[in-house]
Amino acid sequence: MRVLLIEDDDLIGCGIEAGLRQASFTVDWARDGHKASLALDTTSYALVVLDLGLPRVSGMDVLKRLREAGNDVPVLVLTARGTVVDRVGGLEAGADDYLGKPFDLTELIARCRALLRRAQGRSVELIRYRELTVNPASQTVEVAGKRVSLTSREWAILIQLLTNQGIPQSRSRLEESLYGWQEEIESNAIEVHVSNLRKKLGAKLIRTVRNIGYVVEKP
Repeated sequence: MRVLLIEDDDLIGCGIEAGLRQASFTVDWARDGHKASLALDTTSYALVVLDLGLPRVSGMDVLKRLREAGNDVPVLVLTARGTVVDRVGGLEAGADDYLGKPFDLTELIARCRALLRRAQGRSVELIRYRELTVNPASQTVEVAGKRVSLTSREWAILIQLLTNQGIPQSRSRLEESLYGWQEEIESNAIEVHVSNLRKKLGAKLIRTVRNIGYVVEKP
């Protein structure tokens, strides 16, 4: 899943970016509010991690503009401002959760996953689909109780399809979930990864929707 990190502090940003990537998120990193707003206008994200103390355009203004545009992407606010007034202001402006600095990276990752579960209408971490059991926290997949190894790209496509059951995902949408700003999109990569997923998890798991893309049907 693709995440937009909005943070102007290089040290903090590097740590968060590394942690999110290790947790199998695709990460774009904007270092000021203006670039963040441009990214949000042009790219679809599963989650936004937003620092309020930004140059050029404040994090609060980025958040307000995002919600005024009707974008309901989950937003986790990070800030060194620890007062109740600041926390309430961020939440009332449209933030979904709030984490004060300094923070533990494992807690940030856990809060990100919790926000995604809520957005997807899930109350538990495990995703069960027929004989398939997927654990996003441990990044493991089992078929009928047997562990199956996936590459990071295969994992990202599987999560995108499973969390959008019944909704066909176009090739471009799947590419958006796989590749960040600095990554080159590989030709025919989606087709290859889907083919590998079918071999590993079952030929009937992913259905091709002609002229559209791929879908995992609702049970």
